[in-house]
Amino acid sequence: MSESENLLNKLLEQKPELTRSDIEEMIKQKKEKIGAGYLTDQGAIFLIASDFGISLSEPLKVEMGLKDLYAGAKEISLETRVLNMSPAKQFSRKDGSPFYLRTMTVYDNNSTASVKLWDEKANLPGIENIKPGDLIKIIKAYVKSDLNGEPTINIGSGSNLEPISNESDIPNIDNITKDVSEIKEGQKDLAVSGMIDGMISGMEFTNSRGQPGKALRMRLKGKDGNAMRVVLWGKDESEIPNMISQDAKVRLLGVKVRTGNQGIEIHGNESTIIDIEGGKEAEPVIARIISIATNETGNKMILGVDKDKKLFNISDFSNSTSVFNEGDIIELMPSKVYGSSVTLDDNSFVRKLEEDEKIPNLSKLRTKIDDVKVDGNYCIEAIVLKVPERREVQTKSGESIALAEMFVEDDTGQIWVKGWRNQSRLIEKCELGEIISITGLNARAGLEGRIELFLTAFSKITKKN
Repeated sequence: MSESENLLNKLLEQKPELTRSDIEEMIKQKKEKIGAGYLTDQGAIFLIASDFGISLSEPLKVEMGLKDLYAGAKEISLETRVLNMSPAKQFSRKDGSPFYLRTMTVYDNNSTASVKLWDEKANLPGIENIKPGDLIKIIKAYVKSDLNGEPTINIGSGSNLEPISNESDIPNIDNITKDVSEIKEGQKDLAVSGMIDGMISGMEFTNSRGQPGKALRMRLKGKDGNAMRVVLWGKDESEIPNMISQDAKVRLLGVKVRTGNQGIEIHGNESTIIDIEGGKEAEPVIARIISIATNETGNKMILGVDKDKKLFNISDFSNSTSVFNEGDIIELMPSKVYGSSVTLDDNSFVRKLEEDEKIPNLSKLRTKIDDVKVDGNYCIEAIVLKVPERREVQTKSGESIALAEMFVEDDTGQIWVKGWRNQSRLIEKCELGEIISITGLNARAGLEGRIELFLTAFSKITKKN
């Protein structure tokens, strides 16, 4: 008799009012709801028994997979591989006593699961040496539901976790890594690879509970050339190299795909592991200053270009560039270079170089409107066709944000130029019929598939005589 058949008979014994056909139909419904590829007949029977408040007291065996987990299971033992792992954190119980918690994500051939290591298990000897892809054995753990109803493996005082060196048919990290172009909305616990597209920036905020938070933002480009926005919550710049070249290869372990304000996005958390090609020491950057803007805190936001026509967003937090002008060629020894994002601070060095005709000036950088492509960064020259308009836009969080827009054209086509928050003020100063030069624009897909240009913190609008 198969194990699922044995469990079905046990359920019939405790629920005699049910028929075999009833239970088989319930199994079918459970698998349709959760997905047949994620749930076996045996796992479905455990869930059905739990719905009726019945414990079948049948421990999972080692040869079973993560998809068979169910809330309430006890003393389970599994072999699996590590996808990612967070640092151990200290918390306080209601009585004030401290405890430690570490979370990790594991995977096998069919599924993934979250693991929580409690108290002394969060700091097991050698646990810091466990790397993504390592094979581990989870011993005598118990399973509870998380806030989303997903089964979570818990390793407490009576449980254990140990690395093993067995041969396994569970694929390694390289074999489960997906290119950005291959991922779809709703997927979770992914290993994703791509190339840096543009700049990497840190963000600080206050969450809905009034607590401070942080995040890293970037864009990753896939093999198909399309880029996707990435937000890694709980991460900051201390976890990435100081020198990251443009088009550097990136792999993120433990992320999910969801729909954001700008379409499908990749989201990670503090457990996400970031693997970026780069080095600790930044290298010199030689660039021509295309435009200089000033942000709300008074810092210089410089758009520069090198001899290969690569644009750089240079943030000067040390006032190192105050003596330089647009058109000057400068050599920078920055503190950090993240793709196209360059940071200057008190430890940076800047000097002016002699004129070099190999480095293009603004007139050679301008792009015709008809040549603008989504996700590109541009400088244009155009005439204002409509009086700029400003309105307040309500976000999902209830915040009211200013948005200004104007319609412009050159001799190849027309396009909308938009600016949020402080950048909206730049657009408001423009007038109908004026010829303007705009630097530091980012192209995005708008309504009905049309491309729109957005001002950035490095944008500048200059009116032509």
